[in-house]
Amino acid sequence: MDLSDAEIRVLGCLLEKQRTTPDHYPLSLNSLRLACNQSTNRDPVVDYDEAILRDALHRLERRGYARLAGASRAAKYRHLLADALPMSSGEQAVMCVLMLRGPQTPGELKQRGERIHAFGGLDEVHATLAALIERSLVARLDRRPGQKEERYKQLLGEEDESTNGTPPEAVAAFPVHMPDDLHDRVARLEREVAELRRSLVER
Repeated sequence: MDLSDAEIRVLGCLLEKQRTTPDHYPLSLNSLRLACNQSTNRDPVVDYDEAILRDALHRLERRGYARLAGASRAAKYRHLLADALPMSSGEQAVMCVLMLRGPQTPGELKQRGERIHAFGGLDEVHATLAALIERSLVARLDRRPGQKEERYKQLLGEEDESTNGTPPEAVAAFPVHMPDDLHDRVARLEREVAELRRSLVER
């Protein structure tokens, strides 16, 4: 896997909100921005704008991991992990926490994944991690000095050594990689697609 940090954050947020706030899922672009930029339950904390999110969503859509959901006035997005990477409820909980909070110990995964899946105990967490490691979705890290438990990380993306692990999109608060005219064209296309979807539903 070689997803960017923004793609991983978007995918993790879509998965989290589907499981924790299903009444508000799929997510609008604004809801997704708020979810990605939360100051709690996120590591690192980022400040993604809509252009960064659109770019990440389009790349995820091309990979088959996300898509525009249904016909509505506002564009809404859903993940396609059930099709692209089928996982059990426990596996989804572990991957979601790792995508949103970085490397974690089994104890942290059990505690922080409770909203998505009620683990029966640490044995279930370890069994879930073993299954994900076998699928090359998770890797075990060495213990930190003074820490009893090993940490685990997700393998959906590759760390950018030039920024020491800092997401390149978070280095600047504006989308330096996406020209303004492209941003406008993408927004216009999204509106046109939404209009086409509505017209097809109304027929």
